[in-house]
Amino acid sequence: MLVLTRKINESIKIGDDIEITILSVSGEQIKIGIEAPKHIEIHRKEIYLDIQSENNQASQTSIDLLKQLNINLKTTR
Repeated sequence: MLVLTRKINESIKIGDDIEITILSVSGEQIKIGIEAPKHIEIHRKEIYLDIQSENNQASQTSIDLLKQLNINLKTTR
């Protein structure tokens, strides 16, 4: 992990297209601004993990439905 120290209004560049700027610090909270191309999704980690979990559940449900459909087709022939 790369660790960088920044002050308010200082930025970090990631490649040519992404810039992260420290906007404010209040107690233990830091407000950051992120400039990135629209095609890049940006989420808080807990939201990202929820999305991944929901996607995994949806894909498993689809697999289960396809298996059941296959069984039903085999029994009706």
